[in-house]
Amino acid sequence: MGRAVYLSHPASLQHDTGVDPERAARIAAIEAELARHDWFGMERQEAPRVARETLTAVHPARYVRGIEELCRAASPGGTAIDADTVVVEASYEAALRAAGGAVRLVDLLLTGEATTGFSALRPPGHHAEPARAMGFCLFDNVAVAAQHALDAHGLERVLVLDWDVHHGNGTSAAFHASPRVLFVSLHEWPLYPGTGPASDVGSGEGTGYTVNLPVGAGVGDAVYDSLFEHVVAPLARAYAPQLILLSAGFDGHRDDPLADVELTEDGFAALAGTVRRLAAELEAPVGAVLEGGYDLRALAASTAATLRVLTAADPPPAGDVPMTPQARAAAARLAERWPALAVV
Repeated sequence: MGRAVYLSHPASLQHDTGVDPERAARIAAIEAELARHDWFGMERQEAPRVARETLTAVHPARYVRGIEELCRAASPGGTAIDADTVVVEASYEAALRAAGGAVRLVDLLLTGEATTGFSALRPPGHHAEPARAMGFCLFDNVAVAAQHALDAHGLERVLVLDWDVHHGNGTSAAFHASPRVLFVSLHEWPLYPGTGPASDVGSGEGTGYTVNLPVGAGVGDAVYDSLFEHVVAPLARAYAPQLILLSAGFDGHRDDPLADVELTEDGFAALAGTVRRLAAELEAPVGAVLEGGYDLRALAASTAATLRVLTAADPPPAGDVPMTPQARAAAARLAERWPALAVV
């Protein structure tokens, strides 16, 4: 019988790049809060290193070697890749474990050994493009995990749902031309990294399978809840994924210093509730991979609120969620390619 799992590794704490919003204290804050809740009954597991061939299914071998060499030669105070992305010698091991945790989570979910789970490792991943590190990210953990689900488990349809407040440009780039991954991103716009306009719908065979849902500064729980219930949910039903992966960033919280969205922990719980109901309806397992979240209290509380819902015996009941103008506009825009979203 499956159980909920929590994947971590001490290497995440050794990726110490100095004073930085994306810091080791993030993991400590999450784990202190989860310990207060007895880990919601999750079984704690150590994340393995990702296999090289699994990693290079998304990131070219030359790029992986370059990150390895850069970390090996990094100065004691850290070597900057860009203004936001710094590595130390220990960063490569941490990045291998972060990708490995996400891949291990997929294996546990798809073999039925786990009912749900959370891969809580750093560095985060969703900004790492196939051949470019950026935005605190070295390897795109959730993209590597999704590709592994396709390659190793023979899946045909994976939904990657990214609710980090910043657009997941790396995940988008990895699957931009593929119909086998439906990438849905809710993010503040305009904001770093400057990608993710509503007009970007993918390319080639993947046209229509990139869905960007940009929101303005100041929106909060009601807008996100409406977008999930009236756009994400019918989209997922139409796509019928065999696996749902959450790029779970918590930097959309109203207390986060890096953005201006006004979500609360209750808001994240509501989003997780929609995902749980979808997973049950579609008989698709769901797992979460940590991305952003930089106010420690908000990060810890929002993670706990999300995991309380994901690990509960049953999904929470659906409420009556009004359709906001933002959700109505998004549904109308997407209905041409996804008729299930036609607004009456």
